[in-house]
Amino acid sequence: MKLGVFDSGIGGEAVADALRKTFPDAEIVTVNDRANVPYGGKSPALVLRLTDAAIQPLLSGKCDVIILACNTATALAIDALRQKYPAQKFIGIEPMVKTAAALTKRSVIAVCATKATLASDRYKRLVRDHGAALRIIEPDCSEWASLIENNLMNRSHIERAINTVCEDGADVIVLGCTHYHWIKELITMLAAGRAKVIEPSEAIGRRVKALLSDA
Repeated sequence: MKLGVFDSGIGGEAVADALRKTFPDAEIVTVNDRANVPYGGKSPALVLRLTDAAIQPLLSGKCDVIILACNTATALAIDALRQKYPAQKFIGIEPMVKTAAALTKRSVIAVCATKATLASDRYKRLVRDHGAALRIIEPDCSEWASLIENNLMNRSHIERAINTVCEDGADVIVLGCTHYHWIKELITMLAAGRAKVIEPSEAIGRRVKALLSDA
């Protein structure tokens, strides 16, 4: 089995690490587009063009599944890529609103994501389908991906955001950008038991198994 993992930057490596644990015998190839990271402030047309260009090695490498380990690329590009490459299996990553809705006891969740993800039609559908009964807090995380990519993130950059959403009642925090996986432990520590922190690494492995078993 050969799996391709794409992300705009280093976030995809966290996803690839999780996949290596789930599929120790698989060949896992990663590509990124660090020359153009972050994607969160770019237009939908540009995100699609950049993503399409970046995944060409994975397409030519005949990957069984290509994982778009980028919430922004999933939100803005995956539908068009599936139409353009109908023979290729793609898996995208989306904010876990449905899971959060099942976990929250207060009906208040926080979604940490890029501006592009939060503004996308796919995210709006997630909220409509699974979050209509929730109050969803969307803190400003617009600089996080760039700071993480350049190893400039520190506790003060996120402490205010996490304290604010917890004090505002959120008991589930959704990490809606794979860059944020690198600081999950810090976010969990800052939440200090006030909120559960979730991200989709394990769910991606389950989706790969399901997709390939249907082949």
